[in-house]
Amino acid sequence: MAQFYKTVMRALIVDDSKTVRMVLAKSLRESGFEVLEAEDGQVAIDRLYQGEPVDLMLVDWNMPVMNGYELVCAVRANVLLSHIRIMMVTTETSMTQVEKALAAGANEYLMKPFTKEQLLEKLTILGLI
Repeated sequence: MAQFYKTVMRALIVDDSKTVRMVLAKSLRESGFEVLEAEDGQVAIDRLYQGEPVDLMLVDWNMPVMNGYELVCAVRANVLLSHIRIMMVTTETSMTQVEKALAAGANEYLMKPFTKEQLLEKLTILGLI
């Protein structure tokens, strides 16, 4: 008889706010995700280039060193990372910014402040829960 194993989804939270990372991590862990964190886009891209397997990235826009938009562009420019779903989680609320992020390759956009229910709704839309 074949055995089936549920693979754990891995999420990388990229935000310069430790508090935001903690809030997101708690909700994701409660939804069954394994959670990794990075404080800016450069740390995140370094982890990805070192072969860290990730299924989902939750990315803030405004960060030092490498911002979220630059990170989305870098991830989408690498065919080996094309499977990663990217959700922008940011205070940038103008439609211009939303359109720019989606055009760069973000799959979803969640505006801060957000509720756990809103986060779960976006994860459902992405087919992750």
